[in-house]
Amino acid sequence: MQMLKVSASPHIRDKSTTTKVMGDVVIALLPALVLAYMAFGWRAIVLTFVTTAACVFFEWAGNRLMHRPQTISDLSAVVTGVLLAFNFPANFPWWMAILGAFVAIVGAKLIFGGLGYNITNPALTARVFLLVCFPQEMTNFVVLGKHLKESGAAAYDLCSSATVLSYIGNPEAGLPSLSELFIGLKAGSIGEVSILALLIGAAYLLIKRVIDIWIPLSFIATTMIVVTLGGQSPLYHLLSGGLILGAFFMATDYVSTPYSPKGKFFFGLGAGLITGLIRLYGGTPEGVSYAILVMNILTPHLNKWCREKPLSHYRQKQEKGAANA
Repeated sequence: MQMLKVSASPHIRDKSTTTKVMGDVVIALLPALVLAYMAFGWRAIVLTFVTTAACVFFEWAGNRLMHRPQTISDLSAVVTGVLLAFNFPANFPWWMAILGAFVAIVGAKLIFGGLGYNITNPALTARVFLLVCFPQEMTNFVVLGKHLKESGAAAYDLCSSATVLSYIGNPEAGLPSLSELFIGLKAGSIGEVSILALLIGAAYLLIKRVIDIWIPLSFIATTMIVVTLGGQSPLYHLLSGGLILGAFFMATDYVSTPYSPKGKFFFGLGAGLITGLIRLYGGTPEGVSYAILVMNILTPHLNKWCREKPLSHYRQKQEKGAANA
């Protein structure tokens, strides 16, 4: 006689763990870090290391003070640190980066209960906090002198330069070529400049099935449609700013985004609409962070509205219809 084992759901399991998933995300971010070094020099590497180390420290210290099990081995703090650094200009002050790490780990994660309980993406929450507190430092974008056309700066000096999004609607501004934008020869934050590197990392995550395509596809497509209707080039908007970084690496956060395909589609749709409108009519050239945070807040409602009905629901509906007939 065979024994029947009764266990709690979920009953479908695989070998994925938080550490493995976060490790895959770190691997996917490495191409962008390499291209960041080529675009900004060692400053990008050092700033990323400082921010990541600060995130890991604050998670360790926070867990210790709150008498919780240590979670630094799951690599979620490492991912938060790298993503947060990718939102900084290469010359961003280190102490501000450490403050941002504190806000991300303690303010947006640990006080809500830790990983799995945060309402919004920790890295984006810290980015918006720093953008409000230190707007000049957060928008002082730089690029290596050798990448600036007709620049008299030394080849390896960081030179201030406006992000392409700030003058993308001006046809006389002398925009860089699409190939330069794609490779990463432009001013911007550390992790957003090279679309090529980000797409390599995104392809890795899709192949490993760490993320799916619903949110990035609807996010990017909606943004491009909105800016096209607004009379601006969708390709320049696609290859500028943090759209690719946000769509593939931040809007796909497991905790703060919907779990159903339908919910993910509407999440990306809403984020793309907000991003496009801010880029066209807002007081800031970039809107990706704000758009994702707004949709993070709406995620519980999307989960409720887009909840998939169990099979028994349809059977009961059919039986009721047959009985009424």
